Amino acid sequence: MKRIFPKIQEFPNPPDLLEVLTTPSMPRKQPFDAESHRPSRRRVGRLAGVRIIAGEFRGRRLRYSGQLQTRPMKDRVREALFSILGQRVEGKFVLDLFAGTGALGLEAISRGAASALFLEYHRPTAALLRENIAMLGVQGRCQVLPVDSFVWFRRGPELPKTPWVVFCSPPYAFYQTRQKDMLLLIGGLIDQASTESLFVVEADSRFDVSLLPESAQWDIRHYRPAVVGIFQKR
Repeated sequence: MKRIFPKIQEFPNPPDLLEVLTTPSMPRKQPFDAESHRPSRRRVGRLAGVRIIAGEFRGRRLRYSGQLQTRPMKDRVREALFSILGQRVEGKFVLDLFAGTGALGLEAISRGAASALFLEYHRPTAALLRENIAMLGVQGRCQVLPVDSFVWFRRGPELPKTPWVVFCSPPYAFYQTRQKDMLLLIGGLIDQASTESLFVVEADSRFDVSLLPESAQWDIRHYRPAVVGIFQKR
């Protein structure tokens, strides 16, 4: 995003020094915080930074609020992930936890998944997700629930008996601040899933992947700073 700086005023004649020193200055703009990269509110809903990699909707851009807590999986990581998953997503039910923009679930839909359920607790983000679904014209195959993923699971939802593809890409901090809840959620879904179901978990290097259920069966890939685990139930 280009940063627009105010044009420096040009004087046809040099001003009097005393006049310059005594003239009240304009209020200074808030400096850009390069460390936190906090996005401007003007960026909310912009079509930039998140796109469908392949399939029916290849190249289509998704609306993204720019908020750090949404943090969609980077395009390069998503491309590598779906290269590994390959045709295994075709015809399956997709469960996208902590869905954010819906980039993972909608990528799967683009590549032939039958249907998708998106869980996104932040209501403005859930509204943008619905816009993304409508923009692609797949309302009949997708459902958005504005609900906390942990609470939703504790309520004992009914899910299809056919194989699933589950994406779990929460805020990285959840693996520290809500580690017990995260492991119960992932382990509980694995227990309920039918054979051939696929699970994809994204964390960062602070999370000890050996804590995952059936940890020896996970295919762990490193895409700094992300760590992605892939598991298929047998």
